[in-house]
Parts: sequence; C-alpha cells; structure tokens
Amino acid sequence: MGAAASRSGLTPLRRVRLTLEFDGSGFAGWQWQPTGERTVQGAVQDAFAALPGRHGAVHAAGRTDAGVHALGMVAHVDTEARMPDEKLRLALNAHLPRDVVVLEAATVADDFEAQYGCRYRRYLYRLRVVRDDPRGLALERRRVQPVFRHVDVAAMQRAARHLEGTHDFSSFATQETRTPVRTLYLCDLREEGAELRLHLAGDGFLRHMVRTIVGTLLWVGKGKLTPDEVVAVLAARDRKRAGPNVGAQGLYFVEAGYEAWDPARSEAVTAMRAPGVPPRRMAP
Repeated sequence: MGAAASRSGLTPLRRVRLTLEFDGSGFAGWQWQPTGERTVQGAVQDAFAALPGRHGAVHAAGRTDAGVHALGMVAHVDTEARMPDEKLRLALNAHLPRDVVVLEAATVADDFEAQYGCRYRRYLYRLRVVRDDPRGLALERRRVQPVFRHVDVAAMQRAARHLEGTHDFSSFATQETRTPVRTLYLCDLREEGAELRLHLAGDGFLRHMVRTIVGTLLWVGKGKLTPDEVVAVLAARDRKRAGPNVGAQGLYFVEAGYEAWDPARSEAVTAMRAPGVPPRRMAP
C-alpha cells in the first residue's frame, strides 16, 4: 500500500486502529446506509472527512444493530493524516457527535484487520427487575432492559451454562445465512448490584443471537422452560423453540480479542469498561 502510493506521488496511507465507545440509541446500527440513516460508521467517516488528506472506509470488528451500544468497539482505517496518534484521537473527537467517542487511536501494521483478525468478541446484556422498585427506569430506558416480574435467577444461571461450548445455534438466530456453528467461551449470568448481567464471549455471534439467548433465559426465569429444556431447544435447531428477541437497549459490545481466549485478561478488560454497578436499594 505505502510503496504503491509513493510511486504514484501520493502520500502513503497508514493504518490506524481505533477503539470506540458509542451510545447506539440514536443510530440505525453500525453499517453505513446509502439511504441516509444515521449510523456509527457514517459518523466516524464524516469525522475523518473533516480532516485534511485521503481516508479509507472505517471497518469494525462487529456490525452492531440499531440501538446496540459499544464500550470498546475496535475498528481500522487507512488514512493519509500525518498527525501523531493522540492528536488524531483528539481531532476526531472534536468532529464527532457526542454519542460517539474515540477512546484510543494507534498506528498498526498494514495487515491488521479489525473484523477478520478478531478471534473472539465479548458482549454484555444488562437487565433490571423493576417490579418492586421502578426508580431509574425512566432515566435508564435506553441503557437497560426492564423485567417487570420476579424471576428465578438460579434457574437462569443453570440454563446459561448449557450454552457454553461449541453448538449449532440455529434456534437462536434470525434470518442467518452464515454457518450456525459457534463456540461460546463464556455464558454467565451474574447478579451485579441491582442488575442481572449476562456476560457472553465467543468466536462469533449470529444475527440476534445474544438477544434471543436473553429472551430464552427469561422464559426459564419465569418458569416457561426448565434449565435442562434449554438443551432440547438448542438441539432442535428451530428458531420457533427459543424465546423472543429482547430489546437492543440492554446490549453492549465490550471487547474484540486478537489473541486466544484468556478469561482472566478478558475479565480485566470488562471490569475497566463496564458501567458501574448500581447498588441494591433498601426497602423504604
């Protein structure tokens, strides 16, 4: 890339790795749309366009849907910008809307690929049982999925463990054309303060897979399925057997991993990025 640019008389491009945080509430997902919808990719590319020189398309580790947030989305871009990495980060943030932030910009090798080099992706889904205490529901409506009845958390936790490992996840995918066989390294429902938080990490995720897993676990929590029946749902390879897709507002892209899965390292990254845990409220 650089040599070809030099022979043509153009300034060589350099590849930059970006780590992005964004609030997905106001976006029609990551992917740029020719019909003009507001997207995260479009916003970042517009910020580059405001800088001098040539810039390529911005490629992300994952293409999040409308309403999905990111705590640490990784992307790469080829750019002619000569400014140092930290100055580039500041310049981009000066031109980005307030619901997208570049956390880090780093020059990388020309062969770095945000999507195809990614070895695992980690997501977080936030739930809050609000039946007895709805405080914060209005303020967090675009951040957390509310649950309006009590659920059996222990049963949901047992069911989640059945999904770890390599499986055909056809029952948990919507309109998917890629191979449905995926490996989940982590599927762990945790009580964190006043919230239930589902932590998932895998070598790849199908369309709506996380949101369907959450919907199915809620069925378990409400007694519609037993934990062991989730095994039969998985084996059926039939989307009609699993629970509904829950809302996008509780879903966060947490981490893109470019090394082999290491639970301790991933937990450290998540602890640094995840939203603070709200305390359990005492009854008045």
